[in-house]
Amino acid sequence: MAIIQRKSLAVEVATQLQAQILKGDYTVNQQLPIEQKLMDSFGVGRSTIREAVKILVNSGYLRVQQGVGTFVENNSGIHETLFQRLKRADDTEVDEVRRLLEMKIAEKAATNRTGNDISKMQYYLDKRTKAATANLPDEYIDAHIQFYMAIADASKNGILTDLFKSFAKQIKSQWVITNQDTPVIYANPDLHYKLLDSIIRQDPLRAWHWSIKITGQLAG
Repeated sequence: MAIIQRKSLAVEVATQLQAQILKGDYTVNQQLPIEQKLMDSFGVGRSTIREAVKILVNSGYLRVQQGVGTFVENNSGIHETLFQRLKRADDTEVDEVRRLLEMKIAEKAATNRTGNDISKMQYYLDKRTKAATANLPDEYIDAHIQFYMAIADASKNGILTDLFKSFAKQIKSQWVITNQDTPVIYANPDLHYKLLDSIIRQDPLRAWHWSIKITGQLAG
């Protein structure tokens, strides 16, 4: 039995039920179990189940036929936000796409960066290096993410920036959780400073080159 213990019970139930639908536990047009069975399954009350169902109806996953029951309307995942999709994605897949985004934002940043962008990138990269030297993993992770967020902003492509920020939020959550059990491995900062230098020099080819090198370093 999946007992829900967080504050937003309806949202948590809706999230778990949505995951079951997307996995194929329920097929399109299949009727959900009656309320009592859902209450027992999730360990919550009737009002929570009804609110969770309402959330999924509004999201397009379920439909309610009065006097008949609740049925699966859609199980393709097309109604998911990007953040929801990332939450259920495999960590390896998320990391792979994030690396591709890092290469593209670096290339674009080398063309479009401003003096203010350079100052931000330099600040967060120096902060990242200091955190690594002082063995401060939380500060290191935060500075690393902020460094790439500054690169994304410097790309001046709003869609790329928003995409990267969505991935960065998920990646940061994964890294923080992983750090609770596994020590952070501090990557050599030299390549990142070379990446920054190529952006400062407005050399998109070199920015792409160093991004690939960094990807290889971190993969190892």
